[in-house]
Amino acid sequence: MKDDGQKKEKAAVDGIFFRRLLRILKIIVPGWFTPETGYLVVVAATLVARTYCDIWMIQNGTAIESAIIGRNMKLFKAHLFKFIFAMPAMSIINNILKFGLAELKLRFRTRLTMDLFDKYLRGFTYYKMNNLDTRIANVDQLLTQDVEKFCNCIGDLYSNLSKPMLDIVLYAIKLAGAIGVMGPTYMLLYLTVSGMILTRLRRPAGKMTMIEQQHEGEFRFVNSRLITNSEEVAFYQGNRREQATILATFARLVDHIRKFISFRCSMGFIDTIIAKYFATVIGYLVVSRPFLNLADPRHLTSSHSERLEDYYKSGRMLVRMAQAIGRVVLAGREMTRLSGFTARVTELMKVLSDLNRGVYQRTMVTQDQDETARKPGCGKVITQDRIIKFDQVPLMTPNGDLLVESMSFEVKSGTNVLVCGPNGCGKSSLFRVLGGLWPLFGGTLTKPISGQLFYVPQRPYMTLGTLRDQVIYPDTTQDQRQKNVNDEQLLGILDKVQLSYILDREGGWDSVQDWMDVLSGGEKQRIAMARLFYHMPQFAILDECTSAVSVDVEGYIYQHCKEVGITLFTVSHRKSLWKHHEYYLHMDGRGAYEFKPITADTEEIGS
Repeated sequence: MKDDGQKKEKAAVDGIFFRRLLRILKIIVPGWFTPETGYLVVVAATLVARTYCDIWMIQNGTAIESAIIGRNMKLFKAHLFKFIFAMPAMSIINNILKFGLAELKLRFRTRLTMDLFDKYLRGFTYYKMNNLDTRIANVDQLLTQDVEKFCNCIGDLYSNLSKPMLDIVLYAIKLAGAIGVMGPTYMLLYLTVSGMILTRLRRPAGKMTMIEQQHEGEFRFVNSRLITNSEEVAFYQGNRREQATILATFARLVDHIRKFISFRCSMGFIDTIIAKYFATVIGYLVVSRPFLNLADPRHLTSSHSERLEDYYKSGRMLVRMAQAIGRVVLAGREMTRLSGFTARVTELMKVLSDLNRGVYQRTMVTQDQDETARKPGCGKVITQDRIIKFDQVPLMTPNGDLLVESMSFEVKSGTNVLVCGPNGCGKSSLFRVLGGLWPLFGGTLTKPISGQLFYVPQRPYMTLGTLRDQVIYPDTTQDQRQKNVNDEQLLGILDKVQLSYILDREGGWDSVQDWMDVLSGGEKQRIAMARLFYHMPQFAILDECTSAVSVDVEGYIYQHCKEVGITLFTVSHRKSLWKHHEYYLHMDGRGAYEFKPITADTEEIGS
């Protein structure tokens, strides 16, 4: 049975959409006295100014045409020079509007991106989202492209809705005095009815937008996956197989986009008829009433030229009002599209909030679990210096696969432990639980704070930046200064791992290289050990981290760890390392384990 939490967010312009949108608006516009509010006001003010410019243009343009028809050179020059003098001001208004709208979109994106990344990179949330939770498969797509499109869409919608609605109000006031109150009333009534009809017809567009972004994310994922695993694929010569996978994913995207294009085309036909042509017909009917009604008192004594000038002025205002009504009706199409992006961003926010609270959802190995089954987060974690203690802790994977029923052992500072056993027995799982990456399913785990437990993997991560950054990662240069560690001390650390020569070879501490390619496998492993000596934690987990290092260098590194007081958990198959440990933890892969001192009789147990 599918978990309710796994249901996808629905995308439609309804009450749920507006509640979601309000929640996001509180993030991108956090208060009244913020730059975002200021730019909203600037855009609104320039929209008002542009509407008044349009009204003035209609009046001045009608006066120019009337002077031409009446052959009045003086009046023609006067109104023409008015237009020339007004051009710089109108140009400034238009460009201020463009600048304000572009800056508003950028500030929206900045606010939302900062908020999402604050949650995404809090604790181990980024790890849990990609490894423990199955609700979102392409978080990079959501954090980048979907956020950008959402902010652009909401910025455009603000502009495309506010100006037409302002135009409708101002033109309605002007027209009420020229052709009567009923003219604008009929137009507004048409706006209401046509808007309701089109909103109902456009409802599938929100869901289709959401699905399109999911397919875009999948297509991006399979391409990035090939880049990440290009060496393995090349060894297998799997280019044809990968091509088939990528093209199949692209074909699903193309098929959906083609369906979306067909839907938009059919809706475009209906939109054009209702929002443009029928609106024009209604406009003609409304503007013609005072002129075709012979009993209308406003035109009983007017001349032909007066009626012509009045018609041009009223007709152009009514056409602008009809166009504004059409834009409001068509803005519903953008709102439906916005609902799709809003659903995607809201889903991301919900998952991030859950993971920050330690709640995750994934498909379990056993789908129908009884009430007595262990649940993630049931265990207890106690923080205490210089001790690691497992007290009846079950070793389980996040999807509920039980590796060891209950583990109990204690390691104090100064007691190195060799962890051994066949592949898949749970060695890596043990360290993920110890490091806080995986949740506890029961028991009590006692350990020091996270900064006093350091992990050194077999394939070390090389960050972007300088040579110094590789050694002090994840610290920054400012953190290094605060710890009162100078470059001479860093060089001493490199010397401890027999890597001091790299400083001259690569051009100094501030040299920037692609360190994943520049450094050999053994050099990367020794850089990782240099990090360990820089941070000086109480405990360190060494996961096959010296496999590319010679035995003599390895022995020197282990001896230095002992001298500086770093207690080690080591995963390794090298027999030369037994002498550097006091205890061994052996897991047989069938749910049993033993934790005993290392003696002459036990040195072959891990082989």
